[in-house]
Amino acid sequence: MSQDTWLQNYDATCRLAQEIAENIHERNREQKTGGNPAKINMTLRASLQKLKQSIAQLKDSLLRASSSRRIMQSEADRRQNLIDDLLTREKQLNATFKGDITEPAPFRSTLMAGGAGANDGVSVNPWLINESEETRGLTFGEIKQQQQRIIEVQDAGLDALAAVISRQKIMGQEIGNELDEQNEIIDDLSHLVDKTDGRIRNETRRVQLVEKKSASCACAPTCPSIGLPGFLCPLPRRRSDQGNPRHCPAAGTSCRA
Repeated sequence: MSQDTWLQNYDATCRLAQEIAENIHERNREQKTGGNPAKINMTLRASLQKLKQSIAQLKDSLLRASSSRRIMQSEADRRQNLIDDLLTREKQLNATFKGDITEPAPFRSTLMAGGAGANDGVSVNPWLINESEETRGLTFGEIKQQQQRIIEVQDAGLDALAAVISRQKIMGQEIGNELDEQNEIIDDLSHLVDKTDGRIRNETRRVQLVEKKSASCACAPTCPSIGLPGFLCPLPRRRSDQGNPRHCPAAGTSCRA
């Protein structure tokens, strides 16, 4: 079942009143900070005129509905109370706009008290539907204090997070320093390995040179007893051949080269 047109218009009027209150707050903030609120003032004048017309239309619609008995008397009385609240709200907004009074805390409770959309005769305000239990019934000052406490808790959490990140940064720097030291050790080991490899290559070349010189002898008779070259034969040599390293006593010959 679609919502009553009067209730829809009432909801729109309530939203307009809320927008005007927010714009007045913004205008006052700009005045305090040295801004130019001329544009907002122009918008506020038009909005206040529109609010006045909307309330008048609500009164006319309620009067016609009540006269034609399209609604019950109890519902007509309830809607009249809603209109009275809006009229009070309009006067407060006009006074605040002109600077006659400051923004009082009761404005919020007055705006949130009424509402459109009837369910078994109970009024429902769209702002009340979206308002949480933590802030319902609180004044602007109390809500501000609550938000300040929440901000302080968040700041404490951010400080703890910053401390953790700082410790992790220090750990990362220490790990980086350790890696640098390990890299230096690895570089030293690489240098030592290169030097050792060079020495091994040099010794290998020397061994190959000795083997090449040893193999260059054309007269190297093989010992018949053990199958070794004569100069490697372990058998005792004769006194006359002791000066000849290539002589093999078993073969009985010596190098004549």
